Amino acid sequence: MKDKTSFEEDLKKLQKIVEELSGGKITLGESLKKYEEGVRIAQSCSAALSEAQRKVELLMKKDGKVSLENFEEGGPEEG
Repeated sequence: MKDKTSFEEDLKKLQKIVEELSGGKITLGESLKKYEEGVRIAQSCSAALSEAQRKVELLMKKDGKVSLENFEEGGPEEG
């Protein structure tokens, strides 16, 4: 079975690819390869985030219904 990298490692790889592409110091062929790799990593990250969201929604179920709450800095809004 293939080892999966962590979400955090994938984000670091993606950031490095963006920096390399933005730097303009690599050839067109290298840029295309980096872009393709970046797309694969971004799709993997998106899938991981979707899975995490589904898990949170399952954990938030109350009385058979999903209760979605905002996760903003500072906690839930009062009022």
